[in-house]
Amino acid sequence: MRLNEIVFTDAKPVEGYGPGFFRIGGQVINGAMLVGPEGTGPWGGFEDIEPLLAMAGAVDVLFVGTGADVAHLPDDLQRALDAAGIGVEAMASPAACRTYNVLLSEGRRIALALLPV
Repeated sequence: MRLNEIVFTDAKPVEGYGPGFFRIGGQVINGAMLVGPEGTGPWGGFEDIEPLLAMAGAVDVLFVGTGADVAHLPDDLQRALDAAGIGVEAMASPAACRTYNVLLSEGRRIALALLPV
């Protein structure tokens, strides 16, 4: 087996998560969080649409972690992201973290919005 070091761009990978928190680039963020081209920080959840729309043109896909289980996005959020031209994939937060890290290592234009597990 050959192991290759993964080199991330300026964006930071998800290093860990647990009940109510995420660890990104050595920083622990409690509660919902957003990782995008402008950096990492807290996120207000499904009602906090503006920071997601601000990524239009800068990302191709937004991964939304819906907590411990998969859930559908609210219709108004889905419509707003579609209208802005942002592809969106909703999945459980652990799966969203893993998918984000893999695609980040490939240099893709992605962002991540997460609700805690």
